Amino acid sequence: MEHFIVSARKYRPTQFEDVVGQQAITNTLDNAIANNHLAQALLFTGPRGVGKTTCARILAKKINQDGTEKEDEDFAFNIFELDAASNNSVDDIRNLIDQVRIPPQVGKYKVYIIDEVHMLSSAAFNAFLKTLEEPPRHAIFILATTEKHKIIPTILSRCQIFDFRRITVQDIKQHLAKVATSEGIEAEDDALHIIAQKADGALRDALSIFDRVVSFAGKNLTRQAVTENLNVLDYTYYFSITDLLLENNIPQLLVSYNDILSKGFDGHHFIMGLASHFRDLLVCKNEDTVELLEVGEQVKKMYLEQSQKTDASFLVEAIELANNCDLKYKSSRNPRLLVELCLMQLGSITKRDEKKKSQPKRFVIPPSFFKGIASEKKPVAKSKVPADSDIPVTSEELISEKVTESILPSPSEEKIEQPRVIERPQILAERNAKKVSALSLKSIQKKQQLKKELIANQPDQENLPVTDFTEEEMQTAWADYAKKVETDGKYNLLSHLTMGTPKLDGTLIHLVFPNDTIRVEVERAKFELLGFLRDKLQNYEIDLSIEVNEEETKRYAYTAREKYEKLKEKNPLIETLRKEFDLDI
Repeated sequence: MEHFIVSARKYRPTQFEDVVGQQAITNTLDNAIANNHLAQALLFTGPRGVGKTTCARILAKKINQDGTEKEDEDFAFNIFELDAASNNSVDDIRNLIDQVRIPPQVGKYKVYIIDEVHMLSSAAFNAFLKTLEEPPRHAIFILATTEKHKIIPTILSRCQIFDFRRITVQDIKQHLAKVATSEGIEAEDDALHIIAQKADGALRDALSIFDRVVSFAGKNLTRQAVTENLNVLDYTYYFSITDLLLENNIPQLLVSYNDILSKGFDGHHFIMGLASHFRDLLVCKNEDTVELLEVGEQVKKMYLEQSQKTDASFLVEAIELANNCDLKYKSSRNPRLLVELCLMQLGSITKRDEKKKSQPKRFVIPPSFFKGIASEKKPVAKSKVPADSDIPVTSEELISEKVTESILPSPSEEKIEQPRVIERPQILAERNAKKVSALSLKSIQKKQQLKKELIANQPDQENLPVTDFTEEEMQTAWADYAKKVETDGKYNLLSHLTMGTPKLDGTLIHLVFPNDTIRVEVERAKFELLGFLRDKLQNYEIDLSIEVNEEETKRYAYTAREKYEKLKEKNPLIETLRKEFDLDI
């Protein structure tokens, strides 16, 4: 078996013109060499795989070229590479300083490339300061690091800093196309684009992925082979999901999401990719922003075609829903349910917009909608089961009925005219009525039955009793209601009712309170109180008048001083008693 050289080494640039995506830096270094304007210490910083070490080697070789050297001369004796990750002590730096003093035997400069320089210890950095600031004329230092913030400021101030940027997807794709041509590999444009995206701006990573995929697919590199080998979601998934969203086909949406999960893809990765897909569709809506779309030509046509089917308002709301799901995913205890709920809301956007005025923003199409789609095309009229009907109801119909009533109320139930009942006897009936839950069909039937009994048991409107009563009888009835409130444990209401004395004016009972807060609390119990008094005194013309008088607060004493002042008003001799015995309040 022949020795295999990976593409990252085989196609490593040997001159500045071959460096990908760093034209500004390579041009600066080239001009500095040509104009004899090169600094004694350079710092190359940036993410992994963007060409820092490559540029350092090209620079080290180029500064020693004078036109008399051999074509294959690499000046190996003039270039010293030091890995700071394993040589980070003070002794290693001292050995380096001792070597720097010796001039080169061949060429003009000795170049020291220190990789991962941020791994040096603080003591090693300090030992290196003097030499780095004033090295011999024949010595040039090139420091390379991915973490510039870990280097001490005194080192940074002695270096000329070059910030390498991430390589764009387009540049990586073009370089991969050249490598594929050199290797005799037929590669689809979309396949190379996926590799370039997966590399995340690092050309070395892109070449490593390229070698791996070629080992899997052979000489014919297709998009399907790349997505299968890299285990990334293909664009086609997002296009099909978007079509289902526009069709409001929620059942098939959930099935498609289950297929995606069964293939080993992460739900968080899926929802992030879906949000990016919506963003790309929105970008395609305007000719000025199409250039922001970083995809291959074939996929670009698919985006432009689908963007014509989607509305901008749909895409904006879809991005918002998908982004909210992305933010909540890590904190969710049931992430699958979170994504499925997001898909149901996304699939209901266009359906909700048809009835935008009557539907809430977070709208989900009820299951009954899809039941109609799955059945025959002939419309089947479904009538609600009456409250007093004995027709059995299946569990499927019960679930459908519950979801429909909780999410999408029927137009016929928006306003149901109730029999007109006079207020006074209804108060008594409601006070004695049982509260019924509305979480099932049986409870709804029971509630309607209780309403019928309520109407049937009401006294005749024309024969309501109107018996005369005295103020003493009213006070007695009032005290009885206060005892009932105390028995029920409503001590806050009890304190309000016993705060003052109610005054009777005909059949109108006047109550005066010191602030509006107490008035609101009493008004909440007004109907129950009126029902009790009307029943007790047998007079249905009784009514309450609740007023607020801020001056009433003066009648109540809260602090020790206020209580003492009230006692002194009733008996002035208390002041004499206090002074005589020198008492404190």
